[in-house]
Amino acid sequence: MRAQQRPIHALSMWVRRQPPKVKAFLAVVSGMSALVLLRFIVHDHDNLFVAAEAVHSIGISVLIYKLTKEKTCAGLSLKTQELTAIFLAVRLYCSFVMEYDIHTLLDLATLATTLWVIYMIRFKLKSSYMEEKDNFALYYVLVPCTALALFIHPSTSHNLVNRIFWAFCVYLEAVSVLPQLRVMQNTKIVEPFTAHYVFALGVARFLSCAHWVLQVLDSRGHLLVALGYGLWPSMVLISEIVQTFILADFCYYYIKSVFGGQLVLRLPSGVV
Repeated sequence: MRAQQRPIHALSMWVRRQPPKVKAFLAVVSGMSALVLLRFIVHDHDNLFVAAEAVHSIGISVLIYKLTKEKTCAGLSLKTQELTAIFLAVRLYCSFVMEYDIHTLLDLATLATTLWVIYMIRFKLKSSYMEEKDNFALYYVLVPCTALALFIHPSTSHNLVNRIFWAFCVYLEAVSVLPQLRVMQNTKIVEPFTAHYVFALGVARFLSCAHWVLQVLDSRGHLLVALGYGLWPSMVLISEIVQTFILADFCYYYIKSVFGGQLVLRLPSGVV
């Protein structure tokens, strides 16, 4: 096991020594390589979106285990759970009035479990909630997402209000994890179950991003036309990419910690 860890440790140390531009280049190359691999492995790219929602559900299950077995919500951001509930509720509304499908049922299940997590943090386990660490102001994300949705939304034949709601949930989903990252930034030490949850979010975001990128490539850009005209198609892709890169740095340290055999994740200054 030690022999396997040495090359990984050496590679990790080499990456850490590189300047930011080289790290960014390596991240782009790794992402593109993963997309190419997924394109050949997964024949129906719609399965990637289902997989993303399934991984998100797994992450929620980890939280449920933490809350029920350990009886603590330390290290969790209530604000991220509330933002998640908001965009899921809006997306459910849009699904019911615009395009009811299997994703609607998956979102309903995820919303129900997220509301349960919120209830546990707010009432049952309130004494262990780190409110002073969860200090991200929600208007920093709600106001910009609302403004973007008002000006940049789908140009389909649906009702204008529904199209604005649709855009709002896309934008909000992209940044809903920011309060959780702020909590981890404030504490610097992330216990295992919280780390597993955030890593699951990172994987789910990457799979969702891969779904959209591969769909666009397979359709040779026609999917963008199907989404509408103007800035909206580009904003959908940008939102997916933003979601992935927001969590990329954390996921790197999580994987490094796992291979290093560390149960508790310690984040260096400047991460997230």
